Parts: sequence; structure tokens; C-alpha cells
Amino acid sequence: MSKVSMTVNGRKMSGDCDDRTLLVNFIRENLNLTGTHVGCDTTQCGACVIHMDGRSVKSCTILAVQASGSELTTIEGLARDGELHPVQAAFHEHHGLQCGFCTPGMVMASVDMIRRHGGSLDEKTVRHELEGNICRCTGYHNIVKAVLSAAENMSAKQAAE
Repeated sequence: MSKVSMTVNGRKMSGDCDDRTLLVNFIRENLNLTGTHVGCDTTQCGACVIHMDGRSVKSCTILAVQASGSELTTIEGLARDGELHPVQAAFHEHHGLQCGFCTPGMVMASVDMIRRHGGSLDEKTVRHELEGNICRCTGYHNIVKAVLSAAENMSAKQAAE
């Protein structure tokens, strides 16, 4: 057993876990943050995407002990003061979800994508960047629309500041 400490959604958290515990399982089982989903355990689906030290990662590929000392953001940490993050709002506005299982990973991957590309995103780039996130319901059309809309809105807001 190892003691793991990290900052999750702005709060210092710690717990004991087996050295073989995947980060996704630590987040869900030890921290009770169940928005991060386990879809495949093989890095194929992207349902487990979180941000670790500001970058999107598939939390099923990382051991919890490897994340000790890191700053994590899960889907639960995106909204601020009861207001959805612009990407979450765009997914809602553009119907970028159906069953919702893939949505947390899609949103987290999209936030990082927008952080890296800003307003210079196009449909081809969004589709390429989301290849590691599988949705079995929507066919991606509305997801891509949502990401492009959020990128545009976030760039306009940033320019206005």
C-alpha cells in the first residue's frame, strides 16, 4: 500500500491504495468522483480523460502512485460557481451528447484541445484530435459543432478581456 496525495479540482486530497491501482479507479473509488468513467481499461475509448498538470490524459493508463503530487482536474471541477464551463455549455447547446457516457472524456479532451489550438480549430483538426474518444451514439457531428462553437466563444471572450 502507498499513500497518494494530490490536488484534485483545487482541493488537496490523499488516500492509501495498492501500488497497482489505476488512477481512474483511485478517482472513482477513493475520492468518490464518479464523473470520470471506465469504458474499456485499454486506452481505446477516452471515457476516462482528465487533466493532469494541465494536460489531458487517459486516467486508465496511469497508476495512482504516478500521479502523486500532481494537480488533477476531473469533469466535476470544470464548472465554476454553478456556471458550466464554456465547453460544457456548448455540448448542451449543440446537443453534443446522447447517452452521456463518453461526454466527460469528450469535454475534458476538448478543453485541452481548445487550450492548445485556441480559435484556430477547424473541423478536420477537431475530428483528428477526438479520434481517441469513442462515442457510440451521436456520430460526432454535434460534438464537433460544440467544440468549434466553444473554441470560438472562448477566443472571443479572451480577446475582449
